[in-house]
Amino acid sequence: NFRLPKDKTGTTKIGDLAPQDMKKVYSLALIELTALYDILGTEFKQQKAVKIKTKDSGLFGVPLSVLLEQDQKKVPGTKIPLIFQKLIAQIEEATLETEGLLRIPGVATRVKSLCQELEAKFYEGTFNWENVKQHDAASLLKLFIRELPQPLLTVEYLKAFQDVQNLPMKEQQLQALTLLVLLLPEANRDTLKVLLEFLQRVIDHQDKNKMTLKNVAMVMAPNLFTFHGFGSKTIEQSEFVMAAGTAYVMRFMIEYQKLLWIIPKFIVNQVRKQNTESQKKEKKDKAMKKLLKKMAYDREKHEKQEKTPNDADVPQGVIRVQAPQLSKVSMAIQLTEELKAGDIVARFLSQQSGNVQTLKKEEVFLYEIGGNIGERCLDGDTYMKDLYQLNPNAEWVIKSKQS
Repeated sequence: NFRLPKDKTGTTKIGDLAPQDMKKVYSLALIELTALYDILGTEFKQQKAVKIKTKDSGLFGVPLSVLLEQDQKKVPGTKIPLIFQKLIAQIEEATLETEGLLRIPGVATRVKSLCQELEAKFYEGTFNWENVKQHDAASLLKLFIRELPQPLLTVEYLKAFQDVQNLPMKEQQLQALTLLVLLLPEANRDTLKVLLEFLQRVIDHQDKNKMTLKNVAMVMAPNLFTFHGFGSKTIEQSEFVMAAGTAYVMRFMIEYQKLLWIIPKFIVNQVRKQNTESQKKEKKDKAMKKLLKKMAYDREKHEKQEKTPNDADVPQGVIRVQAPQLSKVSMAIQLTEELKAGDIVARFLSQQSGNVQTLKKEEVFLYEIGGNIGERCLDGDTYMKDLYQLNPNAEWVIKSKQS
């Protein structure tokens, strides 16, 4: 018997977490499950089904999502298909002590006729439930599950659920089932939960109804695990082998169902860790934005202070070259096809006044700074117009290489 260790921080059930955290749980569960199957040498592969034409209204053979959309118009906020809820209520209304409940089928012709009548009258509220016998209601419930165009355990994960039986230890089987339940869409998960709880209530009356855990699992497994959308290769094994294996998984799910809705602590801890990391990053990004804003503001302030009337807006095809080490600190340079970096340096040096330390041509260089480059010392033969077109947002600075 499995028991969860007592956790002082409390257990986290599915539905306890915010949607943004559940997205993380889903991703983490997928990684963990893949790793678990891999370590144990069992292949974990999400299956793809052949496309099936589905009905967009009605009760039987309708996708869960479509059913819930219909039902939520009648009962806002409902998470379980109304027909599913009603069939379970109908079975329980009589008594769960009926011998062979779920095992003894209803009368086939009557079940077929009830099915057609329900399709026509259920939503109108004119269907007479008094005429429905308990075994017929149980047959309709199983039919509803079987007729879902996509299995309740989903096309993607049906084989993975089936393969749980191949894992060597019960602890690993339970862990795999818990992770698989986390991967189910919400509608499938909620419907599965209601079904498993109902099956347990049937088993609680096994003294009278003779429906033990083993019997209920054997009867119900084919309804959850048989799906013909894969074609013949994948899941259609010998009926007997499949029935025995899936009944084992079904039994396990019913027996340990209370543990299946608890999100493993190590996954909740990983979600906390991810949230902490993203908060740190957010904080860092905010601080960086603040710093960049301040730098931009300081630079603008500095430029405004430095600007002379002649320095204002540089016209098209003109670059402003700064030379903080020279007596001519700044100059607007008209770009031409032939203008080279060496020509600009020469022009600055020719305007040197005597009171500033004399720098020779070979000691100073024009630098391309910023834009799409960090900093680059330009070769004297660089054609400036071509370079400007390549990096129009750069700043141009003359300085000595040592500085």
